[in-house]
Amino acid sequence: MVIDFQNVDFIRNQQKLLTQINWQVKSGEHWGILGLNGAGKSLLLQLITGNLWPSSGKLTVLGEVFGQTSIPELNQRIGWVTSLLQQRIPQHEVAEKIVLSGKFASFGIYQDYQASDLAQAKAQLEQLQVAHVIGQPFGILSQGQKQLVLIARALMANPELLILDEPCNGLDLFAREDLLKQINQLLLAQGGPTLLYVTHHTEELPQALNHLLMLKNGQIFAKGATQQLLTYEKLQNFYQREIQLLPLADHRIAVLPK
Repeated sequence: MVIDFQNVDFIRNQQKLLTQINWQVKSGEHWGILGLNGAGKSLLLQLITGNLWPSSGKLTVLGEVFGQTSIPELNQRIGWVTSLLQQRIPQHEVAEKIVLSGKFASFGIYQDYQASDLAQAKAQLEQLQVAHVIGQPFGILSQGQKQLVLIARALMANPELLILDEPCNGLDLFAREDLLKQINQLLLAQGGPTLLYVTHHTEELPQALNHLLMLKNGQIFAKGATQQLLTYEKLQNFYQREIQLLPLADHRIAVLPK
């Protein structure tokens, strides 16, 4: 079991922000986490990575029970890509060195490394179809290229769990589609990490995501097979608004106000 929430609540300032979270992620599953702003998505991620602690219930991540494990050691087994990372990345550093820093979980290179390490970093960029950014400073890359560099950086440490937190945020239409194509290939690759993909847009859910968790007001609204949940009736109940569904390529669906 990669993730196991059992009756988890999270309370802050006497307000219950997450309520009775029961959710299991098995090895080999890839999950989308869907919810509007304020649904509790970020809190859920903060719990999984040990930045926050459950107020009640039991949480196990990668076989480690919270309260009985070292969070820094657990974090070394988790890759997390969020837009907040970009603020900590040295803008002058070239792309492959940014990727290489993921091996050491640092922002910048402060340790000795082998030529094979740098070759591995370049190979990660090649795998994500952005070999053309090798040698270019991070600061001059497009937003889509930066996201792929950060994904390559997270993969550099061979994580068992990879979290992509709203990776399409700030991308234009074409950059978004290019990024989703590469993420979909990553999901289809054999032997890769279990992946959590967080978004509030249904059209950003890659086709290969086989499971979906729908969060609403700090509670699980629904969970299960992605295609069984992305139906008109389920989504209308989820949003509590009149909606229309727009089919897109690769079996994806956009939800629009009616």
